[in-house]
Amino acid sequence: MRIAQVITTAALLFTPTLSVAQDPYPQISIIVGFSPGGGYDTYARVLSRHYGRNLPGYPRIIVQNMPGASSLTAVRYLDNAGKKDGSVITAFNPGLINQSLLEYDKVKVRFPDYAWIGSITKDYRVCYAWNAGGVRSWDDLLKRDRFNLGTTAPGASAYINHAIMKNLFGVKVHHVTGYPGSAEERLAIERGELDGGCGAWSSNPPQWIKDKKISALVAFTKPPIPNLDGDVPFVVDLAKTPDDKTLLNVLISPDDLGRPFIASREIPVERLATLRKGFDATMADTEFLAEAQKLDLTISPISGAEAEKMIGDIYRVPEHIIARARDIVK
Repeated sequence: MRIAQVITTAALLFTPTLSVAQDPYPQISIIVGFSPGGGYDTYARVLSRHYGRNLPGYPRIIVQNMPGASSLTAVRYLDNAGKKDGSVITAFNPGLINQSLLEYDKVKVRFPDYAWIGSITKDYRVCYAWNAGGVRSWDDLLKRDRFNLGTTAPGASAYINHAIMKNLFGVKVHHVTGYPGSAEERLAIERGELDGGCGAWSSNPPQWIKDKKISALVAFTKPPIPNLDGDVPFVVDLAKTPDDKTLLNVLISPDDLGRPFIASREIPVERLATLRKGFDATMADTEFLAEAQKLDLTISPISGAEAEKMIGDIYRVPEHIIARARDIVK
């Protein structure tokens, strides 16, 4: 009798463990739409080291890089070859949101049609110059005959920033596309192939800022921006007309989604709820926050439900604004 009670008690004690071990999602893949070493990759890898601890069954989280078309390849993977059970999620460039609005026939992607898990931080975007080239301010930039800026492909957030400066403010930007990610762009800047860049300020090497190797020229996110000192103009404030301000607010609104993670819309509802709950828990996880602080990564999370509402609002922009935006980002 006592032996039977011991066996029954042991079974009860170990049942949760067995349930966890039998979780149907022992591994989750985060597909990053860029090469290793850039900002999207860095955030995804930090997330991967803590996310599993906040999910049932403690699944292994792996990061895979799938660069191509400014992360559009990785987004399309979700509804093509990727599993649709919640075991595959994608980190992508939110600049694609604008491209999907302005050039749907080209990209054939609508972001409300994906399951939004959340975003680690909004994108605190700044365009800057490599100081060796002699450009130190917005006024200097306006006087420059040619300013080489690199990006992955048309549709990326950086490309849109470049196009705004060129077509709305007359900056003589020369687009250089084809870089797999920001890590390669930074090398090109150091070699003098590019005159500067546009991107998340937190993604720049801390040594660049410490040694004053770059100068911030214009912010595409309303200040204050973490770790950005000095009086840097906000692009919307530079607009000359109310219509231009409205247009700029539309074009930069996807940046508020910053470092987003999405899955296929075919993911089971309960699995999406679990992934969102685990993501939110990770954003408050002390070990995750400690590693982010150590790497000087900004954390200002957005929940999956909030992100879903934001993307819905973006897609309700009036068509006449969309038509003008198409002309700006050519």
